[in-house]
Amino acid sequence: MKQFTIPFTYRSALISSIKNKRREQDKMKKDFSPTQINLGNVEIYLARHFGFCYGVENAIEIAFKTIEENQGKRIFLLSEMIHNPSVNADLKSKGVKFLQDTKGNQLISYDELHSNDIVLIPAFGTTLDIEAKLKGIGIAIEYYNTTCPFVEKVWNRSAQIAENNFTVVIHGKPWHEETRATFSHAAANAPTVVVNDMADAILFASYIKEEKTAAEFYSDFEGRYSTGFDVAKDLQRIGVVNQTTMLASDTQAIADYLKTVMMSRKSNIVSEDRFADTKDTLCYATNDNQSAVYGLLQTAADFAIVVGGYNSSNTSHLVELCEAKLPTYFINDETKIISKMEILHYDLHQKEEIISTDFIPKKAPVKILITSGASCPDAIVERLIKRIADIFNAEKRIEELLMEF
Repeated sequence: MKQFTIPFTYRSALISSIKNKRREQDKMKKDFSPTQINLGNVEIYLARHFGFCYGVENAIEIAFKTIEENQGKRIFLLSEMIHNPSVNADLKSKGVKFLQDTKGNQLISYDELHSNDIVLIPAFGTTLDIEAKLKGIGIAIEYYNTTCPFVEKVWNRSAQIAENNFTVVIHGKPWHEETRATFSHAAANAPTVVVNDMADAILFASYIKEEKTAAEFYSDFEGRYSTGFDVAKDLQRIGVVNQTTMLASDTQAIADYLKTVMMSRKSNIVSEDRFADTKDTLCYATNDNQSAVYGLLQTAADFAIVVGGYNSSNTSHLVELCEAKLPTYFINDETKIISKMEILHYDLHQKEEIISTDFIPKKAPVKILITSGASCPDAIVERLIKRIADIFNAEKRIEELLMEF
């Protein structure tokens, strides 16, 4: 796989050594057991796969190269490059300004842009409408487009099934930048609708089975279906694609469920032509990181720590997987561990940071599971390990770890 040039401050000698050793030992990536880091009175179990993926490294390389090569020019980001606060803060510190927030709300008007400005398209991609606006201003977005190749793969697959008269069903979070982009690209070629979860899929199926009226569909899926969507004719043939950072198991479950519904309905269309196989749209990194968490959770531990941006979709799903098994603390960097007694962490359900006390059990050894999202720099994971070593008075062991890996 291609090697990217990214700022050294995001790299970690320790984490790179661990990942390289695991790759050498498991070239086929079939071993999802964690890496044990024994610090004496605390044992850390690090997920087999975590951290920057291909798409994120590609985006970061393009962004920082653009800044370096265009000194003196105004550089804008359409929205957050990736969902990681430290990376976005670094870009802002270099003078990059954001045109939108993550929900698509305008921060800087397009009217303020000029043809010689640079606008970076984030890893999530963007809508055809926004692309047209920027091109209309004369901005050459093709040179500064960091859209993840695996997101583009979903767009291409959507276009392929659209050519065969399939309606595109997107499994994704309706408000997410990537889902908005994928919806735009899919809707340009075919009737398209977004389902958020299995409950949505079941609701959607009630229209396939003609249990509810078309008027109810337009209410239930308001803002989530393409212009001109016709319930009477656009539910005859469907294919499911996904926002690449969703739980792969959820996407597959939704696809399997809707396929069963389509195959069981009465129709003059041949069964095999009612549902498009789109398994190839699942992102490899999402699969690897989630599979690694399943492997991580096979280890008995006291609690888990998941590191990443609080608005990161892929990271939040790793948190959900861990929460189902043991106490889990979602943090965006090592400073959130205030002391051996207190940790400031993000509660996915309350949507806010909270403080938990006495989170470390009074026993030895304490066993901690650690993973991070696809937009989290390895350097933050290393600093987290060092912070844990510090509060357990095991700093000297950290110096010895590089000799082991």
